[in-house]
Parts: sequence; structure tokens; C-alpha cells
Amino acid sequence: MKRTILSALTVLVASAAIAPVASAIEPASFNLQSARLEELDSRTKNSVHKLRIEHLNNQTKAIDNIQYTRLEALDARTKAVDNIQETRLDALDARTKNSVHKLRIEHLNNQTKAVDNIQQTRLDALDARTKNSVHKLRIEHLNNQTKAVDNIQEARLDALDARTKSVVR
Repeated sequence: MKRTILSALTVLVASAAIAPVASAIEPASFNLQSARLEELDSRTKNSVHKLRIEHLNNQTKAIDNIQYTRLEALDARTKAVDNIQETRLDALDARTKNSVHKLRIEHLNNQTKAVDNIQQTRLDALDARTKNSVHKLRIEHLNNQTKAVDNIQEARLDALDARTKSVVR
């Protein structure tokens, strides 16, 4: 590419240097040479312009490829970081759920123990009252039986005493 540009510039410079000498020698061929020089100049400019555009396009493509590669690398790193963070969050979430679950189970166990203790206390109190009531009822029943036996014995003794008095008189 440099050779083409240098060749075009050499032809341009040579043409420019030869043109005044040639016009001094042959004034009639000046118009022809001038036309040829202008045509060569325009082709050279066009060629150089095309080469510059091609060179700039190649540079642009190279820059685009580099940027695309960099963006892909950044995207891959970002995805890796996102995956790591997601894994860490999942692990933290699992640990948190496990801790919360353990705390809930412990709380429910404590509540169950408290309810069991309350029920046991109530049953003990009810049992004590029931035993006390049954004991009182038994004592009352036994007292009633004892009174009945005493009354019967007293009635028999009175009857025996009355018979004995009637026999003795």
C-alpha cells in the first residue's frame, strides 16, 4: 500500500516537474499533455483516496473486532461474577431458611412443652380436687354408715334395755 502511494506521488511529482519543460519545447502538445496530466492526476487522487478509504475501513473493522472481543470478555466476566453472586445468594438463602426453620421448630417445641406443662398442671389440680372430693364423699358415706350402725345398735340396746326392764319388773 505504501508502495502504491509512493509510486502515485512519484508519478505526480515527475509529471509536475516535466510539464513545464515539455510545454516550453512543444507548445502544441501542451494541451494534450495537460489533459493527460489532469487525467493521471485525477486517477492518482482517486486511487489514493480509495486506498485511504480501504485503509480506514480496515482499521475500523480491526477496532470493531477488538471492541467486540473486549465486550465479549467483559460479558463473560460479568456473567461469571453474576453466577458467583447468585450461587452465594442461594447458599446464604439456604442457610437463612435452615436457621429460620430451626428457630421455628425450637419455638414450636417450646410452645408444645409449655402447653404440655399447663395441661399436666391442670390434670394434677383436677386429680387433686377429684381425689379430695372422692375422699370427702367416702368419709361422709362412712360417717353416715357409722351413724346408721350406731343408730341401729342404739335402737337394739334400747329395745334390749326395755325388755330387760320389763322382765326384771
